Amino acid sequence: MKCALAGLPHGGGKTVAIIPGEEMTAANRVALITDIADVIAGLNGRYVSGPDIGTSSDDMALIHRLTGGHALCRPEAEGGSGNSNAATARGVVAALHAGLRHRVGTDSVSGRRVGVIGYGNVGRLVAAAVAREGAQVIVTDVNPLRRRDVERDGLEWATTNLLRNELDVLVPAATGGLLTRETALTIEAGLIVGPANNQIADEAAEAILHDRGITWIPDVLGSAGGIVYAVSRERLHMDDESANARVDAIGANVSSVLAHSRATSVTPMRAAQNIAFDGPAKDEKILTHG
Repeated sequence: MKCALAGLPHGGGKTVAIIPGEEMTAANRVALITDIADVIAGLNGRYVSGPDIGTSSDDMALIHRLTGGHALCRPEAEGGSGNSNAATARGVVAALHAGLRHRVGTDSVSGRRVGVIGYGNVGRLVAAAVAREGAQVIVTDVNPLRRRDVERDGLEWATTNLLRNELDVLVPAATGGLLTRETALTIEAGLIVGPANNQIADEAAEAILHDRGITWIPDVLGSAGGIVYAVSRERLHMDDESANARVDAIGANVSSVLAHSRATSVTPMRAAQNIAFDGPAKDEKILTHG
């Protein structure tokens, strides 16, 4: 769905590797990446790997070398598109602006309260971007030591649960499963959009948010910036400016999905599924390969 909604000529997949009964060490981590590369090489180009939580551009470089080129986001010095964090954050901000236009008729975040859950590589970039635009940014993270980083960056550390805090925008930027039936009933943000994958833990949560008038932008839209940029640079051979323009077009795609959601009285995820699997209606504009 992420690729289809972004107009990319690819399918989708996920690499999962398990080390039974072992702790991750520097030594067996290299062995694990090597094993992953061996499996990918055996797929003869049908699968191209990319980074996710816990991996790096150097990991992608190793997989790229061992598979004959079937990995994205290796360092730019080695001919890759580099770390995908900035592009992912850029896509989230584009989606956030589109969500605000849908809800309140303007994409300005100036003076709005934006809560960010997770101050990792992407979360901190999103927080910094909206803070520069004048938003009041409140941050929380499971690691309390990150409070120093948050306050050093001039942002506010949350002293209350952001899932119950009165916010204009909630940004899930940590791991998935945040939106459950229970949390959907307590969230006080009007708009939810973020880079975390698999944000919905319970399908009922999506319906609850929709019934409560809360706009949730599906993660398959909001978190697509990284793959859009990497594929555009490394597979479609676009320059940096053109690739970033495709990332920015996530905003237009979000607008189309939300317009479809409103017109058909379905949840944004159902609207996204309708467009991804059936194609956009004639009056909807979804970014295409061309």
